[in-house]
Amino acid sequence: MDAIVIAGGIPKPEDPLYGYTQGGNKALLEIADKPMIQWVLDALEGAQKVERLVIIGLPEDSVMNGEKIVSYLPTQGDLLENVKTGVIKVLEINPDAQNVLIVSSDIPTLTPEMVDWCVDTAGETEHEVYYNVITRQVMEARFPESNRSYVRLKDMEVCGGDMNVIHTGLVTENNDLWVRVVAARKNALKQALLIGIDNLILLLLRAIDLEGALQRVSKRLNIKGRAIQCPYAEIGMDVDKPHQLQIVRADLERKLNA
Repeated sequence: MDAIVIAGGIPKPEDPLYGYTQGGNKALLEIADKPMIQWVLDALEGAQKVERLVIIGLPEDSVMNGEKIVSYLPTQGDLLENVKTGVIKVLEINPDAQNVLIVSSDIPTLTPEMVDWCVDTAGETEHEVYYNVITRQVMEARFPESNRSYVRLKDMEVCGGDMNVIHTGLVTENNDLWVRVVAARKNALKQALLIGIDNLILLLLRAIDLEGALQRVSKRLNIKGRAIQCPYAEIGMDVDKPHQLQIVRADLERKLNA
């Protein structure tokens, strides 16, 4: 499977990490003597199930280490447009690609084994979207001070993962869905209408479990989605705030000194 690495995030002055990036790309923050994205690329390079890498959002003069890297593309200024651009590029390189791995550049504790698990798990079924969720218990056992935000469901509390799989046809063939998702991305009311007010109320009341929530939202959006309860906290340990940056820096320094 080919992978798209999203690296277009540039914190603004009001963002918590701006004091560390000073207008630079978040993916290039130094962590244990490497740019943060390089840790992610190393995991993808070591994964047996990943063939090629497309990187979106790095400055033109950035040169990362990796034999699987086949293309650098400029950011499109929006996550969804970055995903769409990356999928189109993957299909140019590999017209037979059916699924593609979408990976954020800010999960530096990722390992090759976790990447292969994600690809293998998606390969068990035929869906259009495979979305990793991590329970509070798994996340806080590995990173007790991560302070992640969780969605409270009837049967568990979960946060989202930052490495997921989508079917290429979801972007290239289901254009109506893509247009609606893009239109709703910055409007809370449109987002609620997209998944359905009834579904939103059930989520807020914690009256629905993970499988039920997935089935209702998938039906509403007319897609075949699968929520995967991920055993790896690292897939959800993204760096959005200074304390999370310090956590992963300390974690990877320990890994290097072990």
